[in-house]
Amino acid sequence: MIIIKIKYDEEADVIYIEFKDAAVTTKRLDQDIAIDYDANGEIAGIEVLSASKRLTGKEKRPEIFLENIAVG
Repeated sequence: MIIIKIKYDEEADVIYIEFKDAAVTTKRLDQDIAIDYDANGEIAGIEVLSASKRLTGKEKRPEIFLENIAVG
């Protein structure tokens, strides 16, 4: 089973999507978005800083909807 974790820190306004728990190397795409890669070069996680502004265009808490995903 694949477990994907989505974490939102409201105080820091950061969203982290974790695809796998692994030691990572981080590549910044810009000042607010980073991609974490595992030792095989596969994406292990994605970090979005200033998430409410980056994901909604406004400074409000983002809403997350899951489609075709079992919630456990």
